[in-house]
Amino acid sequence: MTTLQRLHDHLVRLESWLAAGSLLLLLLLTLLQILARNLFDAGLAGADTLTRYLVLYVTFFGAALAVGRNRHIRIDLACTLLSPTAMRRLYRPLRAIAALVCALFCVAAIRFWQDDWLYSPADERWLVLVSLVIPLGFGLLTLEFLLAAIIGPEDEDTCCPL
Repeated sequence: MTTLQRLHDHLVRLESWLAAGSLLLLLLLTLLQILARNLFDAGLAGADTLTRYLVLYVTFFGAALAVGRNRHIRIDLACTLLSPTAMRRLYRPLRAIAALVCALFCVAAIRFWQDDWLYSPADERWLVLVSLVIPLGFGLLTLEFLLAAIIGPEDEDTCCPL
């Protein structure tokens, strides 16, 4: 196992924990919000906003995890039209293109976040910090696709599983 593969395995393990933790926190916060509204006729301050962002956390960490385990969305039409050899040849270039697209989204998200930070009122800065998930998520996706492009397919069925 190469150093990059070990790094990738550690990254996938970290993403698994982050996705699971985000989902657990989302469920607990939602349950507490429901109980507070039904029992005390009052909700938790900021809980609705935080749950919306936790959905983004689960989505981005789950997407990075799916890419890391090679379980992301594929175009099945390409699998039926192209030979397994052609699919193996396209594996690295397609992952590199996906990494480039995610990197462009990451840069745009960082610029948006910086602008949001500059112009947000002081009492809403916590919300801007929570929104760091968007550039972080695209950064993780970029890293996952880049590692997949460098490491290559694990086996023959990885390129186009049945």
